[in-house]
Amino acid sequence: MRRNSFLASAAAAAAVGAVRASAGQLPRAGIELGDEVFLRATWRELGSRSVGIVANQSGVTSRLESVVDAVRHQGNVRLKAIFAPEHGLRGDRPAGASVGSYVDPQTGLPVYSLYGSTRHPGAQMLDGIDVLLFDIQDVGSRAYTYVSTMAYAMQSAKAFGKEFWVLDRPNPVGGDAVEGPVLDPAFESFIGLYPIAMRHGMTVGELARLFNERFGIGAKLRVVTMNGWRRSMIWPDTGLQWVQTSPNVPDWLTTFVYLCTGLIDNAGINNGTGYTKPFFLAGMLGVDGVRLAASLNARNLPGVWFRPAAWSPIAGFWKDRELGGVELAVFDPRRFAPVRTAVEILVAIRSLYQHVLDVKAEALDRDWGTSTLRRGILDGLSADAIVEGWSQRVAEFRALRSKYLLYE
Repeated sequence: MRRNSFLASAAAAAAVGAVRASAGQLPRAGIELGDEVFLRATWRELGSRSVGIVANQSGVTSRLESVVDAVRHQGNVRLKAIFAPEHGLRGDRPAGASVGSYVDPQTGLPVYSLYGSTRHPGAQMLDGIDVLLFDIQDVGSRAYTYVSTMAYAMQSAKAFGKEFWVLDRPNPVGGDAVEGPVLDPAFESFIGLYPIAMRHGMTVGELARLFNERFGIGAKLRVVTMNGWRRSMIWPDTGLQWVQTSPNVPDWLTTFVYLCTGLIDNAGINNGTGYTKPFFLAGMLGVDGVRLAASLNARNLPGVWFRPAAWSPIAGFWKDRELGGVELAVFDPRRFAPVRTAVEILVAIRSLYQHVLDVKAEALDRDWGTSTLRRGILDGLSADAIVEGWSQRVAEFRALRSKYLLYE
């Protein structure tokens, strides 16, 4: 089916479904996910080959069935093992916590951790597997570790002669907007393996194509594309239900603010983690939220308003400390520029409260994939100047990524 035709029919079906839906019925989505295309048709191309699945709780169909369960129920695919990323197969482990391997009691399958003693599938793990399937929901940030797990699994697939199939999923923050900085290879780490923009605007399938060709992985790669997804879509446009991708990303709007405040903690700022609104807050000890909110709102930043806020985290480093700052009210996510807004927050706090930032240089440079943010903050540069300093490399990345895009 042609994608335009599919989109029209899906939209019509969704409209009818909305009228007919009642309590206990899940509305139809407006797109067909890569895993659904695989389950409907593409599985036949496996022949007698066996598979392993790299997945977690976010790897579901539009009907919210786990891809692992869906493949098992499909009955024609030989599933040998499951591979789990950071936060584990169920998504219940905190950020940075080591995850062990075990046998899943529900399926009887081995679950190999890719966030424990190793981050690469090894020869023993891949024994008897011909094709690795990847089905994990990303959030659109270079620093989110699932795309690094995908890259490492692709490297292992290449090393051990396995095929690698990505069952593609939407980028929840959209496929049009791109924001820097682009990673400096000097700061390569698990939260940034390759020189791509912080907000890359690509699906996991598109990233896999880029990683495989441009950055030399060289695996035998196949992307099972979605039907009906367009670059202009953000998550609500898909009609899909959001499944928490990790403990601090409970809903789709959090993916936008994660791109903003997710990487400011190593400047000494609490971002709401350890409290009830992860990534929607930004502040620290001794900050007057009214003053900070007024300064940021005066900047007229697109799509966001800042409310004075006070909170005491219930867990983590800041537990029980009374913090002041702002809450981000994102009223227009399409216009909101989260990475730019993060820079604005850092500059505003520096300007209002000199010497209050506690910049952990090595960690901040690693998180952002560049030293230019830290140096710009410490040298007194404006937010405009810091962001403008990234513009040439962002333009170069846009040109590079265009070769690997799969959707209009």
